[in-house]
Amino acid sequence: MAVNLPPPDPALLYPVPGVELGIATAGIKKPGRKDLLVVRLAPGAVAAGVFTRNRFCAAPVVLARKHLKNPVRALVVNTGNANAGTGKDGLARALRVCASLAERLDCKPQQVLPFSTGVIMEPLPVERIVAGLPAAVAGLREDNWASAAQAIMTTDTVPKACSRKVKLSGGEAVVTGIAKGAGMIRPDMATMLGFVATDVKIAGGALKRIVKKVADQSFNCVTVDGDTSTNDSFLLIASGTGVEARSDNDRKMLEQTILEVSQRLAQAIIRDGEGATKFVTVRVERGRSAAECRKIGYAIAHSPLVKTAFFASDPNLGRILAAIGYAGIKDLKTEKIDLYLDDVLVVRKGGRNPSYLETAALAAMKKPEFAVRVILNRGQSAATLWTCDLSYDYVKINAEYRT
Repeated sequence: MAVNLPPPDPALLYPVPGVELGIATAGIKKPGRKDLLVVRLAPGAVAAGVFTRNRFCAAPVVLARKHLKNPVRALVVNTGNANAGTGKDGLARALRVCASLAERLDCKPQQVLPFSTGVIMEPLPVERIVAGLPAAVAGLREDNWASAAQAIMTTDTVPKACSRKVKLSGGEAVVTGIAKGAGMIRPDMATMLGFVATDVKIAGGALKRIVKKVADQSFNCVTVDGDTSTNDSFLLIASGTGVEARSDNDRKMLEQTILEVSQRLAQAIIRDGEGATKFVTVRVERGRSAAECRKIGYAIAHSPLVKTAFFASDPNLGRILAAIGYAGIKDLKTEKIDLYLDDVLVVRKGGRNPSYLETAALAAMKKPEFAVRVILNRGQSAATLWTCDLSYDYVKINAEYRT
Protein backbone atom coordinates (compact mmCIF):
# COMPACT_ATOMS: atom_id res chain seq x y z
CA MET A 1 0.00 0.00 0.00
CA ALA A 2 1.51 3.32 -1.05
CA VAL A 3 2.33 5.84 1.72
CA ASN A 4 -0.19 8.69 1.60
CA LEU A 5 -0.47 8.43 -2.20
CA PRO A 6 -4.01 8.35 -3.58
CA PRO A 7 -4.55 7.65 -7.28
CA PRO A 8 -4.53 10.81 -9.41
CA ASP A 9 -7.88 12.41 -10.23
CA PRO A 10 -8.21 12.35 -14.06
CA ALA A 11 -10.19 15.60 -13.89
CA LEU A 12 -7.12 17.35 -12.41
CA LEU A 13 -4.76 16.23 -15.18
CA TYR A 14 -4.83 19.03 -17.72
CA PRO A 15 -4.52 18.15 -21.42
CA VAL A 16 -1.42 19.52 -23.10
CA PRO A 17 -2.33 20.88 -26.56
CA GLY A 18 -0.12 19.25 -29.16
CA VAL A 19 0.43 16.07 -27.13
CA GLU A 20 -1.90 13.11 -27.79
CA LEU A 21 -1.77 9.82 -25.91
CA GLY A 22 -3.19 6.41 -26.79
CA ILE A 23 -2.99 3.13 -24.90
CA ALA A 24 -3.50 -0.53 -25.77
CA THR A 25 -3.53 -4.00 -24.25
CA ALA A 26 -0.80 -5.87 -26.13
CA GLY A 27 -0.30 -8.87 -23.82
CA ILE A 28 3.45 -8.25 -23.60
CA LYS A 29 3.85 -10.06 -20.26
CA LYS A 30 0.40 -10.55 -18.78
CA PRO A 31 -2.90 -10.76 -20.66
CA GLY A 32 -5.63 -8.22 -20.10
CA ARG A 33 -3.57 -5.32 -18.81
CA LYS A 34 -2.72 -1.94 -20.32
CA ASP A 35 0.92 -2.25 -21.34
CA LEU A 36 1.46 -0.12 -24.44
CA LEU A 37 1.49 3.67 -24.78
CA VAL A 38 1.84 5.79 -27.90
CA VAL A 39 2.37 9.55 -27.70
CA ARG A 40 2.05 11.73 -30.81
CA LEU A 41 3.60 15.22 -30.79
CA ALA A 42 2.62 18.20 -32.89
CA PRO A 43 4.97 19.26 -35.71
CA GLY A 44 7.55 21.65 -34.29
CA ALA A 45 7.59 20.11 -30.82
CA VAL A 46 10.97 19.92 -29.10
CA ALA A 47 12.16 17.33 -26.59
CA ALA A 48 15.10 16.85 -24.26
CA GLY A 49 16.01 13.85 -22.15
CA VAL A 50 18.23 12.52 -19.39
CA PHE A 51 19.03 8.82 -19.31
CA THR A 52 20.58 6.12 -17.14
CA ARG A 53 24.35 6.01 -16.67
CA ASN A 54 24.23 2.24 -16.24
CA ARG A 55 26.77 0.88 -18.74
CA PHE A 56 24.37 -2.00 -19.50
CA CYS A 57 21.78 0.48 -20.73
CA ALA A 58 18.82 -0.95 -22.61
CA ALA A 59 18.37 -0.95 -26.39
CA PRO A 60 15.55 1.64 -26.29
CA VAL A 61 17.79 4.01 -24.31
CA VAL A 62 20.50 3.71 -26.97
CA LEU A 63 17.98 4.48 -29.72
CA ALA A 64 16.19 7.25 -27.83
CA ARG A 65 19.48 9.08 -27.25
CA LYS A 66 20.28 8.76 -30.96
CA HIS A 67 16.81 9.72 -32.20
CA LEU A 68 16.67 12.82 -29.98
CA LYS A 69 19.02 14.46 -32.48
CA ASN A 70 16.05 14.60 -34.90
CA PRO A 71 12.71 16.43 -34.65
CA VAL A 72 10.65 14.11 -32.43
CA ARG A 73 7.15 13.22 -33.57
CA ALA A 74 6.24 10.27 -31.35
CA LEU A 75 7.02 8.11 -28.33
CA VAL A 76 6.26 4.42 -27.91
CA VAL A 77 6.41 2.89 -24.44
CA ASN A 78 5.97 -0.75 -23.45
CA THR A 79 5.93 -2.42 -20.05
CA GLY A 80 6.56 -6.06 -19.19
CA ASN A 81 9.84 -6.27 -21.10
CA ALA A 82 12.89 -4.03 -20.62
CA ASN A 83 14.69 -5.02 -23.84
CA ALA A 84 17.94 -4.74 -21.86
CA GLY A 85 20.86 -7.12 -22.02
CA THR A 86 19.65 -8.17 -25.47
CA GLY A 87 22.57 -7.04 -27.66
CA LYS A 88 22.23 -6.22 -31.35
CA ASP A 89 19.00 -8.21 -31.58
CA GLY A 90 17.43 -5.91 -29.00
CA LEU A 91 18.39 -2.84 -31.02
CA ALA A 92 16.93 -4.37 -34.18
CA ARG A 93 13.66 -5.21 -32.41
CA ALA A 94 13.31 -1.73 -30.93
CA LEU A 95 13.95 -0.18 -34.33
CA ARG A 96 11.26 -2.40 -35.87
CA VAL A 97 8.76 -1.00 -33.37
CA CYS A 98 9.84 2.56 -34.24
CA ALA A 99 9.49 1.83 -37.96
CA SER A 100 6.03 0.32 -37.56
CA LEU A 101 4.73 3.28 -35.57
CA ALA A 102 6.39 5.76 -37.95
CA GLU A 103 4.54 4.19 -40.88
CA ARG A 104 1.22 4.65 -39.09
CA LEU A 105 1.95 8.25 -38.10
CA ASP A 106 3.52 9.27 -41.41
CA CYS A 107 6.92 10.18 -40.00
CA LYS A 108 10.42 8.69 -40.05
CA PRO A 109 11.56 5.89 -37.69
CA GLN A 110 14.32 8.23 -36.47
CA GLN A 111 11.60 10.59 -35.23
CA VAL A 112 10.19 7.99 -32.83
CA LEU A 113 11.62 7.55 -29.33
CA PRO A 114 11.22 4.03 -27.85
CA PHE A 115 11.01 3.29 -24.11
CA SER A 116 10.71 -0.07 -22.37
CA THR A 117 10.48 -1.30 -18.78
CA GLY A 118 10.10 -4.74 -17.27
CA VAL A 119 12.10 -7.96 -17.20
CA ILE A 120 15.75 -7.75 -18.30
CA MET A 121 17.41 -10.17 -20.77
CA GLU A 122 14.19 -11.31 -22.43
CA PRO A 123 13.65 -10.78 -26.20
CA LEU A 124 11.25 -7.94 -26.96
CA PRO A 125 7.97 -9.42 -28.31
CA VAL A 126 7.87 -7.19 -31.37
CA GLU A 127 4.89 -8.94 -32.96
CA ARG A 128 2.66 -8.29 -29.92
CA ILE A 129 3.71 -4.66 -29.71
CA VAL A 130 3.20 -4.05 -33.43
CA ALA A 131 -0.18 -5.77 -33.23
CA GLY A 132 -1.17 -3.39 -30.41
CA LEU A 133 -0.16 -0.20 -32.21
CA PRO A 134 -3.38 0.25 -34.26
CA ALA A 135 -5.53 0.35 -31.12
CA ALA A 136 -3.14 2.76 -29.40
CA VAL A 137 -3.05 5.06 -32.43
CA ALA A 138 -6.83 4.93 -32.81
CA GLY A 139 -7.20 5.99 -29.18
CA LEU A 140 -4.92 9.05 -29.37
CA ARG A 141 -6.42 11.89 -27.29
CA GLU A 142 -5.05 14.92 -25.48
CA ASP A 143 -7.01 14.09 -22.31
CA ASN A 144 -5.65 10.54 -21.91
CA TRP A 145 -3.02 11.19 -19.23
CA ALA A 146 -4.65 9.07 -16.51
CA SER A 147 -4.82 6.00 -18.73
CA ALA A 148 -1.26 6.65 -19.88
CA ALA A 149 -0.06 6.65 -16.27
CA GLN A 150 -1.67 3.22 -15.82
CA ALA A 151 -0.22 1.85 -19.05
CA ILE A 152 3.41 2.40 -17.97
CA MET A 153 3.11 0.71 -14.55
CA THR A 154 5.00 -2.47 -13.62
CA THR A 155 5.20 -3.26 -9.87
CA ASP A 156 3.64 0.13 -9.11
CA THR A 157 0.47 -0.09 -7.03
CA VAL A 158 -0.74 3.44 -7.88
CA PRO A 159 -0.54 5.42 -11.15
CA LYS A 160 1.68 8.49 -10.83
CA ALA A 161 0.61 11.73 -12.50
CA CYS A 162 0.66 15.45 -11.74
CA SER A 163 -0.49 18.60 -13.50
CA ARG A 164 -0.10 22.34 -13.01
CA LYS A 165 -0.91 25.61 -14.78
CA VAL A 166 1.39 28.63 -14.84
CA LYS A 167 0.82 32.23 -15.94
CA LEU A 168 3.49 33.58 -18.24
CA SER A 169 3.69 37.06 -19.77
CA GLY A 170 1.86 35.89 -22.90
CA GLY A 171 -0.84 33.88 -21.15
CA GLU A 172 -1.47 30.62 -19.31
CA ALA A 173 0.55 27.46 -19.92
CA VAL A 174 0.09 23.82 -18.88
CA VAL A 175 2.58 21.32 -17.45
CA THR A 176 1.47 17.68 -17.05
CA GLY A 177 3.56 14.61 -16.32
CA ILE A 178 3.47 10.90 -15.55
CA ALA A 179 6.04 8.51 -14.14
CA LYS A 180 6.47 4.88 -13.20
CA GLY A 181 8.77 3.21 -10.74
CA ALA A 182 8.64 1.36 -7.45
CA GLY A 183 11.81 -0.74 -7.29
CA MET A 184 15.29 -0.76 -8.84
CA ILE A 185 15.29 2.95 -8.10
CA ARG A 186 18.49 4.86 -7.48
CA PRO A 187 19.26 8.14 -9.22
CA ASP A 188 21.98 7.99 -11.84
CA MET A 189 20.05 9.29 -13.84
CA ALA A 190 16.58 9.23 -12.46
CA THR A 191 13.39 7.28 -12.14
CA MET A 192 12.73 4.29 -14.36
CA LEU A 193 10.42 6.25 -16.69
CA GLY A 194 9.19 9.83 -16.48
CA PHE A 195 7.49 12.01 -19.08
CA VAL A 196 6.62 15.69 -18.54
CA ALA A 197 5.06 17.88 -21.23
CA THR A 198 4.13 21.53 -21.65
CA ASP A 199 2.49 23.47 -24.47
CA VAL A 200 4.96 26.35 -24.15
CA LYS A 201 6.99 27.44 -27.16
CA ILE A 202 10.65 27.36 -26.11
CA ALA A 203 14.01 26.75 -27.80
CA GLY A 204 15.48 23.27 -27.66
CA GLY A 205 18.67 24.53 -26.01
CA ALA A 206 16.74 26.06 -23.15
CA LEU A 207 14.75 22.86 -22.73
CA LYS A 208 17.98 20.83 -22.47
CA ARG A 209 19.22 23.07 -19.68
CA ILE A 210 15.91 22.78 -17.84
CA VAL A 211 15.67 18.97 -18.05
CA LYS A 212 19.15 18.48 -16.57
CA LYS A 213 18.58 21.00 -13.77
CA VAL A 214 15.14 19.62 -12.95
CA ALA A 215 16.36 16.00 -12.94
CA ASP A 216 19.11 16.87 -10.46
CA GLN A 217 16.56 18.39 -8.08
CA SER A 218 13.83 15.78 -8.40
CA PHE A 219 14.42 12.29 -9.82
CA ASN A 220 18.09 12.46 -8.82
CA CYS A 221 17.06 12.97 -5.19
CA VAL A 222 15.31 9.64 -4.62
CA THR A 223 16.23 6.07 -3.78
CA VAL A 224 14.23 2.97 -2.98
CA ASP A 225 16.91 0.30 -2.97
CA GLY A 226 20.12 1.82 -4.36
CA ASP A 227 19.93 -0.04 -7.71
CA THR A 228 20.33 2.00 -10.91
CA SER A 229 18.07 0.63 -13.63
CA THR A 230 19.21 -0.17 -17.16
CA ASN A 231 16.22 1.74 -18.54
CA ASP A 232 16.02 5.01 -16.58
CA SER A 233 14.67 7.79 -18.79
CA PHE A 234 13.24 11.24 -18.10
CA LEU A 235 11.88 13.11 -21.10
CA LEU A 236 10.74 16.74 -21.19
CA ILE A 237 8.53 17.81 -24.10
CA ALA A 238 7.45 21.26 -25.26
CA SER A 239 4.77 21.02 -27.94
CA GLY A 240 5.13 24.68 -28.96
CA THR A 241 1.38 25.08 -29.52
CA GLY A 242 0.86 27.52 -26.65
CA VAL A 243 2.36 30.77 -25.41
CA GLU A 244 6.03 31.57 -25.87
CA ALA A 245 8.51 31.75 -23.01
CA ARG A 246 9.67 35.21 -24.05
CA SER A 247 11.67 36.44 -21.10
CA ASP A 248 14.06 35.15 -18.46
CA ASN A 249 11.23 35.46 -15.95
CA ASP A 250 8.95 33.35 -18.16
CA ARG A 251 11.60 30.64 -18.41
CA LYS A 252 12.22 30.80 -14.66
CA MET A 253 8.52 30.40 -13.87
CA LEU A 254 8.18 27.56 -16.38
CA GLU A 255 11.22 25.79 -14.92
CA GLN A 256 9.83 26.14 -11.40
CA THR A 257 6.50 24.63 -12.47
CA ILE A 258 8.22 21.74 -14.26
CA LEU A 259 10.32 21.19 -11.13
CA GLU A 260 7.23 21.10 -8.93
CA VAL A 261 5.56 18.51 -11.16
CA SER A 262 8.76 16.45 -11.36
CA GLN A 263 9.34 16.51 -7.61
CA ARG A 264 5.77 15.36 -7.00
CA LEU A 265 6.31 12.48 -9.42
CA ALA A 266 9.68 11.58 -7.89
CA GLN A 267 8.25 11.57 -4.39
CA ALA A 268 5.31 9.47 -5.60
CA ILE A 269 7.80 6.80 -6.67
CA ILE A 270 9.20 6.67 -3.14
CA ARG A 271 5.75 6.65 -1.56
CA ASP A 272 4.97 3.66 -3.78
CA GLY A 273 8.34 1.96 -3.25
CA GLU A 274 8.06 -1.81 -3.32
CA GLY A 275 6.76 -2.81 0.10
CA ALA A 276 7.18 0.72 1.48
CA THR A 277 5.40 1.65 4.71
CA LYS A 278 7.34 4.85 5.51
CA PHE A 279 8.20 7.97 3.47
CA VAL A 280 11.39 9.47 4.85
CA THR A 281 12.96 12.83 4.06
CA VAL A 282 16.72 12.88 4.63
CA ARG A 283 18.15 16.40 4.90
CA VAL A 284 21.83 17.09 5.44
CA GLU A 285 22.58 20.69 6.38
CA ARG A 286 25.56 22.99 6.95
CA GLY A 287 28.00 21.01 4.87
CA ARG A 288 30.88 22.40 2.83
CA SER A 289 29.22 21.51 -0.47
CA ALA A 290 25.93 20.14 -1.74
CA ALA A 291 27.88 17.16 -3.10
CA GLU A 292 29.15 16.10 0.32
CA CYS A 293 25.69 16.59 1.81
CA ARG A 294 24.21 14.32 -0.86
CA LYS A 295 26.96 11.76 -0.27
CA ILE A 296 26.10 11.53 3.41
CA GLY A 297 22.38 11.57 2.68
CA TYR A 298 22.68 8.61 0.31
CA ALA A 299 24.84 6.66 2.76
CA ILE A 300 21.89 6.87 5.15
CA ALA A 301 19.19 6.29 2.55
CA HIS A 302 20.94 3.28 0.96
CA SER A 303 21.79 1.45 4.19
CA PRO A 304 19.73 -1.77 4.57
CA LEU A 305 20.27 -1.60 8.34
CA VAL A 306 18.95 1.96 8.53
CA LYS A 307 16.02 1.18 6.24
CA THR A 308 14.97 -1.93 8.19
CA ALA A 309 15.10 0.17 11.37
CA PHE A 310 12.75 2.63 9.66
CA PHE A 311 10.39 -0.27 8.94
CA ALA A 312 10.46 -1.43 12.56
CA SER A 313 10.10 2.14 13.92
CA ASP A 314 13.27 1.34 15.85
CA PRO A 315 15.39 4.39 16.83
CA ASN A 316 18.61 2.40 16.47
CA LEU A 317 20.62 5.58 16.06
CA GLY A 318 23.98 3.86 15.84
CA ARG A 319 23.04 2.67 12.34
CA ILE A 320 22.53 6.25 11.16
CA LEU A 321 25.78 7.45 12.74
CA ALA A 322 27.67 4.53 11.19
CA ALA A 323 26.30 5.43 7.74
CA ILE A 324 27.40 9.05 8.19
CA GLY A 325 30.83 7.84 9.24
CA TYR A 326 31.41 5.59 6.22
CA ALA A 327 30.04 8.06 3.65
CA GLY A 328 33.59 8.91 2.58
CA ILE A 329 34.04 12.45 3.96
CA LYS A 330 37.63 12.05 5.14
CA ASP A 331 37.96 15.27 7.14
CA LEU A 332 34.52 15.02 8.80
CA LYS A 333 34.55 16.21 12.42
CA THR A 334 32.07 13.86 14.07
CA GLU A 335 32.22 15.81 17.33
CA LYS A 336 30.43 18.69 15.58
CA ILE A 337 27.46 16.71 14.25
CA ASP A 338 23.86 17.06 15.47
CA LEU A 339 21.12 14.61 14.46
CA TYR A 340 17.35 15.06 14.57
CA LEU A 341 14.40 12.75 14.00
CA ASP A 342 11.74 15.28 13.06
CA ASP A 343 12.16 17.89 15.82
CA VAL A 344 13.69 15.48 18.33
CA LEU A 345 17.38 16.21 18.95
CA VAL A 346 18.85 12.75 19.43
CA VAL A 347 22.56 13.43 18.89
CA ARG A 348 24.33 16.60 20.03
CA LYS A 349 27.97 17.31 19.17
CA GLY A 350 28.57 13.75 18.03
CA GLY A 351 27.12 12.02 21.08
CA ARG A 352 23.79 11.14 22.62
CA ASN A 353 21.87 14.24 23.63
CA PRO A 354 21.77 14.18 27.45
CA SER A 355 18.06 15.09 27.46
CA TYR A 356 17.13 12.62 24.70
CA LEU A 357 14.27 10.22 25.47
CA GLU A 358 13.88 7.20 23.19
CA THR A 359 10.10 7.39 23.52
CA ALA A 360 10.17 10.70 21.62
CA ALA A 361 12.22 9.24 18.76
CA LEU A 362 10.01 6.17 18.70
CA ALA A 363 6.91 8.35 18.35
CA ALA A 364 8.49 10.17 15.39
CA MET A 365 9.47 6.96 13.61
CA LYS A 366 6.06 5.38 14.04
CA LYS A 367 4.54 8.02 11.78
CA PRO A 368 4.14 7.13 8.08
CA GLU A 369 6.20 10.22 7.24
CA PHE A 370 9.12 11.65 9.16
CA ALA A 371 12.46 13.39 8.59
CA VAL A 372 16.07 12.61 9.40
CA ARG A 373 18.11 15.82 9.72
CA VAL A 374 21.89 15.77 9.94
CA ILE A 375 23.60 19.05 10.87
CA LEU A 376 27.30 18.87 9.96
CA ASN A 377 28.20 22.33 11.30
CA ARG A 378 31.05 22.81 8.80
CA GLY A 379 29.62 25.03 6.06
CA GLN A 380 26.51 26.56 4.51
CA SER A 381 25.43 23.96 1.92
CA ALA A 382 22.55 21.49 2.16
CA ALA A 383 20.84 18.68 0.27
CA THR A 384 17.46 16.98 0.58
CA LEU A 385 16.73 13.39 -0.48
CA TRP A 386 13.69 11.16 -0.26
CA THR A 387 13.65 7.46 0.57
CA CYS A 388 11.51 4.73 2.12
CA ASP A 389 11.88 1.82 4.49
CA LEU A 390 12.81 -1.76 3.59
CA SER A 391 10.10 -4.25 4.51
CA TYR A 392 9.33 -7.95 4.26
CA ASP A 393 7.21 -7.23 1.20
CA TYR A 394 10.17 -5.77 -0.70
CA VAL A 395 11.88 -9.16 -0.56
CA LYS A 396 8.66 -10.98 -1.48
CA ILE A 397 7.88 -8.72 -4.45
CA ASN A 398 11.35 -9.03 -5.92
CA ALA A 399 11.68 -12.75 -5.19
CA GLU A 400 8.47 -13.35 -7.13
CA TYR A 401 9.00 -10.67 -9.82
CA ARG A 402 9.38 -13.03 -12.77
CA THR A 403 6.67 -15.45 -11.63
